[in-house]
Amino acid sequence: MPTRPRARPSLTKNHSPVATDLKKFEGDPNFVLSLARGLRVIETFEGQKDGITFADAARRTGLSRAAVRRLLMTLEMLGYAESKGRLYKLRSRVLSLGSSFISSTSLVAAAQPVLDHITETIHESSSMSVLDGDDIVYVARSSVHRVMSVDLSVGSRLPAYCTSMGRVLLAGLSDPELFRYLERIRPIAHTNRTVTSKAQLRELILRVRREGYAIVHEELEVGLRSMAVPVVSRQGRTVAAVNIGAPALRVTRKHSEEFLRLLHEAARILAHSAG
Repeated sequence: MPTRPRARPSLTKNHSPVATDLKKFEGDPNFVLSLARGLRVIETFEGQKDGITFADAARRTGLSRAAVRRLLMTLEMLGYAESKGRLYKLRSRVLSLGSSFISSTSLVAAAQPVLDHITETIHESSSMSVLDGDDIVYVARSSVHRVMSVDLSVGSRLPAYCTSMGRVLLAGLSDPELFRYLERIRPIAHTNRTVTSKAQLRELILRVRREGYAIVHEELEVGLRSMAVPVVSRQGRTVAAVNIGAPALRVTRKHSEEFLRLLHEAARILAHSAG
């Protein structure tokens, strides 16, 4: 049976936490609409290696061309973007926005050496992510080679329902939170193994909650198997997930047991920084 196209993580209105309906905030004196629009424009650059035009940004954000033009020109004046002809690209200064989060979060700072140890031990990529809306967001990563067709890095977003870290993080939600999540998502099949039935997803997530780990086999991309465990705070709250991703053909039962042992050990170490 032919597989469906591979997953291409990208920023869309359904995936962006900023790309919500801004109208619902109208009249709120604490809401800065121009800032929200600027953040939305910054997010449209994800995956656009050749840059974006006014028209591209307007289409992806739902804002007018005139508004997008002013926002992009403001970003350029502040040193966050640059223009070459009709195309705009982000400059390295925008990294300071993300580094502020990383440097101010003890868990993220603690994760990197732990993930590096895993990668050096088994020569496979490892990552840590948090739940943001209906997606997982990578906040730390140690990679030895590209496992997927896309190049994942800190800041990358993937749908929670078909990823091992996503299911671990979803398992940490309360029952009402999980119910609302399953009510609003619209799962799509990235491969012929992707689980899209909401009833089946619920059962899988509850199983992860019972067993304390998740294994996802070729649901996001053909040839990829990943496994994840939760990082739990002293208050018993799941605050992050750590995983190992590897080519499915290389992951035997023995490998899976070793991977899970390393992940559980990493989670115990990181729990001390989880608050």
